[in-house]
Amino acid sequence: VHLRESGGGSVQTGGSLRLSCAFSGDTDSRYCMAWFRQVPGKGRQGVAGNGHYGRITYAESVKGRFTLSKDWATNTLFLQMDNLSPEATAVYYCALDGTRGYCEPHLDGSRYNYWGQGAQVTVSS
Repeated sequence: VHLRESGGGSVQTGGSLRLSCAFSGDTDSRYCMAWFRQVPGKGRQGVAGNGHYGRITYAESVKGRFTLSKDWATNTLFLQMDNLSPEATAVYYCALDGTRGYCEPHLDGSRYNYWGQGAQVTVSS
């Protein structure tokens, strides 16, 4: 499985960005996928996760502002981020949980065994 993020960049407070994660390899529509973020000196924080039947879970801090979606035609996972604040500044990673079978969406980083290289998002005040 290969994951590659794109779409990071710099934006001012209140702006929007859309991250993309192209995935390939042994993928299965039942796999859970998710977005995480990390700032220097802190652990990875789950942002949004997608599971079977298109179910999605969000971290409380991003609900109503971030939207996760997936396009199976292009094998791409998206994260639309609106009304951004400086607290969103981080490296964003997409991840895939390769456990076979039904997957309830989750943000447990220890269960994701495939990761992209990350994309920097910087929000200035």
